[in-house]
Amino acid sequence: MVPTQMTVAGAVMEQDGHLLLVQNRRRNGAHDWSTPGGVVDSTDSSVLAGLTREVEEETGLIVRAWDGPLYEVTAIALDMGWQMRCEVHRAVEFDGDLRIEDPDGIVVDAGFFAPTHVDERLANCFRWVRDPLAAWLGERWTPSAPRRFTYEVRGTSLANFEVVSVSTG
Repeated sequence: MVPTQMTVAGAVMEQDGHLLLVQNRRRNGAHDWSTPGGVVDSTDSSVLAGLTREVEEETGLIVRAWDGPLYEVTAIALDMGWQMRCEVHRAVEFDGDLRIEDPDGIVVDAGFFAPTHVDERLANCFRWVRDPLAAWLGERWTPSAPRRFTYEVRGTSLANFEVVSVSTG
C-alpha cells in the first residue's frame, strides 16, 4: 500500500524574545501545544503561501516575510498509511493582533511564551514537532544550513504508537 502523503508547514514566530505557540484540540479531545501551521492545500500556490494562510487562520497574524526553511521533518507511519513532510520557516516580519478564530476549530488558544515556559507546553506534543524545535531553540542555526529530521511512527493508531528518531540533523 502506498502511504497517503501530506505536506505540512510550520512557523517559528518570535516577539520580544518570546515564541508563539498555539494550543490544538485533537480529534480525540486531547490538547497539545505547537507552533502555528498546518497542511498545505492543493489550492495553495506554494508551501509558504499555505503557511501564510494557516498562520493567519489560526492566529490572525499576517506574515509579510519568511526566512528558511530552518529545518524539515519527515514522519513515516506505514502501519497507519501516511507519510508527512514538514518545512519549518521563521517569520521575520509580521503584524496584526493575536486572535483565535480557527475555521477548522483545532486551535483553541495561543500566546507568546518566554523560553523558560516553552518546554512545559511542548511536553505533550508529537515528538516530531517537539524535538526539532527544541534543537533549533538550543542552537539557533541559520536557514543557510537547514537540518533534516526523520521519524518512524510505529503502531496502528495515534492512540497507541511509538515514535522513533531515524535521523537527526
